[in-house]
Amino acid sequence: MTKERSLNASAWSLSTIAVVIAITAWGQSLRWNFNHLSTYQFFPVLGLIAYGVMWSHYIAAVCRQYLKIDKSVLHKYFELTSLVVLAAIVLHPGLLWYQLWRDGFGLPPGSYLEHYVAPSLRWAAILGTLCLGVFLLYELRRKFESKSWWKYIAYLTDAAMIGILIHSLNLGTNLQRGWLRFVWYFYGVTLIASLAYIYNNKLNKKSS
Repeated sequence: MTKERSLNASAWSLSTIAVVIAITAWGQSLRWNFNHLSTYQFFPVLGLIAYGVMWSHYIAAVCRQYLKIDKSVLHKYFELTSLVVLAAIVLHPGLLWYQLWRDGFGLPPGSYLEHYVAPSLRWAAILGTLCLGVFLLYELRRKFESKSWWKYIAYLTDAAMIGILIHSLNLGTNLQRGWLRFVWYFYGVTLIASLAYIYNNKLNKKSS
């Protein structure tokens, strides 16, 4: 097997493992009893899936750079898994906002700030909303990535990954205790290491 095929298979495997981890932790928290599953119980798993897959994108990108493999090798992988991420990041807050509205609590941000999140954690909810906006803005990359200013949107997206890590560790239903919290710490450490590697490569290219 060539290193290109190995990288592609590893990227898909890593994303799949991240999804399995998210679903397993979520399912365990419900004791695998989905008979009376509510929207409030369902929406958290979408956030777990989205972050796990986005994290795997960074790890795959670092491996590609380290192995000096062309971007095209992972093109289909990024295209397909990015659709999963987009659906999950929209539905994760979207389902919560919809259910709060259905329950008579009005529209966001008032609905979740006043009726769902503890006052001491409102900052984490606002941080999550801001990061969502950055991720959605990044979806415009096909139209604007050739612009000179687009690199700043990419920087914001990297910052949003750290922001969502903070958001999830403070608000995540399945992350307040148990083994998944340690997985999230691992995601955080390896994400920061990946960003350091990526930005160091960029600096080296500029200086050469």
